Amino acid sequence: MEQLLNINEIKKQFPDEWVLIGNPVMDESKINVLSGIPIYHSKDKTEVCYIGRDKTEGFDKITLIYTGTIKHKRVITTIFNRL
Repeated sequence: MEQLLNINEIKKQFPDEWVLIGNPVMDESKINVLSGIPIYHSKDKTEVCYIGRDKTEGFDKITLIYTGTIKHKRVITTIFNRL
């Protein structure tokens, strides 16, 4: 089994990648990962989901994080006027 790493170590070791984490330790809000065991990582999210799935046996919980900054897609909004 891999080694437990804190979130800063994970971000440093796997910059700008998707990382599948086993047995994550979450903050009080249950949103942010504080530490965990990196199971699989790649720049391709789909690859992590499909290949990493086979590597999750033996973990009680898993989560997927991105260690970089997600570029937001452009959102187009429209204002409708009542006639």
